[in-house]
Amino acid sequence: MLIILFLALAFVVLFAIMIYNKLIRLIEAVNNNKHQIDIQLDRRFKVYESLIEVVKKYMDYEKTTLKDIVTLRNQSQQAANTGDETRHIKAEEAISKIGTSLNVVFEQYPDLKADKNALQLQEEIVSTENKLTFAKQSYNDSIESYKAASKSLFESFIVGVFPSKLLKDFVYWGISDEQRKEQEDYRVKL
Repeated sequence: MLIILFLALAFVVLFAIMIYNKLIRLIEAVNNNKHQIDIQLDRRFKVYESLIEVVKKYMDYEKTTLKDIVTLRNQSQQAANTGDETRHIKAEEAISKIGTSLNVVFEQYPDLKADKNALQLQEEIVSTENKLTFAKQSYNDSIESYKAASKSLFESFIVGVFPSKLLKDFVYWGISDEQRKEQEDYRVKL
């Protein structure tokens, strides 16, 4: 009888360890997806810098655009460093809006529209924004997977036992319907 009790206890402990490890893997997946967003945000900033250098010879608009992007990027980095995800997200979303308005500016400068470097960089921005959208969606999906798992019957017991390690509150990245539609409908205009 003692052996059966010991085996049952060992089974419960192993089951709890498996659940704990599963939840840790889900948390790490969320963290990895967040890191992928950061990589795309950094890539986008570098592409914007390159585009603005090309655009400088065509217009004065880039001076304020560059200042705005740098200011927003600094705000984003400060918020990320302090852990203020909401402020971080808002600053990055503002940068995305600036990118959308650059397409309108391109239309106003025929020489710029014909510049191969500018076209390539503009296409790179669209590509980066698409990658960023996918990274955000993957991040949001991994949060949903974690939340669903952590609320399951046995998993919620384990979360209750180890709340400091397993009870996480992640901030979603917003992808508005308007942004999604703009990205789906975007075409490079020649």
